Amino acid sequence: MSASSRGTTPGSSAAPDPLDVLGALPGVSDSVDSVRQAVDRVYGHRVMRRRSQEVSSEAALRGARGSAALADADWPLEEVRRRSDFGAEPEARTVGAALRLTAEAGQLLDVWRQSPVQALARLHLVAAGGIAADETVGRPRLAGESVTGEPADLEQLLALPLPDAAEVAARLDGLAGLLRSGSAAPALVVAAVVHGELLALRPFGSGNGAVARAAERIVLIGSGLDPKGICPAEAGHAELGRAGYLEALEAYMSGTPDGVAFWIGHCAKAVNLGARESTAVCEALQRGAA
Repeated sequence: MSASSRGTTPGSSAAPDPLDVLGALPGVSDSVDSVRQAVDRVYGHRVMRRRSQEVSSEAALRGARGSAALADADWPLEEVRRRSDFGAEPEARTVGAALRLTAEAGQLLDVWRQSPVQALARLHLVAAGGIAADETVGRPRLAGESVTGEPADLEQLLALPLPDAAEVAARLDGLAGLLRSGSAAPALVVAAVVHGELLALRPFGSGNGAVARAAERIVLIGSGLDPKGICPAEAGHAELGRAGYLEALEAYMSGTPDGVAFWIGHCAKAVNLGARESTAVCEALQRGAA
């Protein structure tokens, strides 16, 4: 398997690669293999030869709908598809933010490679679009600032210890350094760690769940695993449910090898379900039903 399909481009440093080590955790190799096979099946579908843009667009829509559902705005897909006004009420704003984030993710690949923290700040600005200007928007929390206004997807998480601003800054800097230097870890592992770290840290005053899921999307696309963004993990996370999402996240936050492996496996299931969604789209396009 090539470096681009496994993860980020390996750096030249001989220092240990902490992300690659996670690939050896129990069950992770099987999760990586299952995702690779699922993604390959979608990309190998005959519809992808001529109508990949349509599949990508539909996957983006379904991914945004899934992310919004995890944030307690569980709209039917057709409602998300037909609506044009997303500023009227809280649920509509949540759906609108998810749509904007999904679109923005594909535009931030170069920024992400150079400065992941800058890309995250941009994602937070996009997520907060339409909300009154606030000095906390677009930057990590400072000392004394709390996390407020999170939707139901993080209600349980808010009861867990919140890292202070100094720890957030240090861990974000460490994560960004790992991403910039490159890792031989499989893309699934890198994406899961980015997603889990952002939820554990809750670096912003609000919108952390939506930003974390968009960051996972960026890694999956930018790594070369899913370059067209046709396997929306967000849709899979929504299908697995908020309870399962939070259970897996708590396992990750435990810091134990089994807990981290459990979270990576959960993310693998989400990508597999996203791939299944797009396979169904391909089948519908082939039948002329979509």
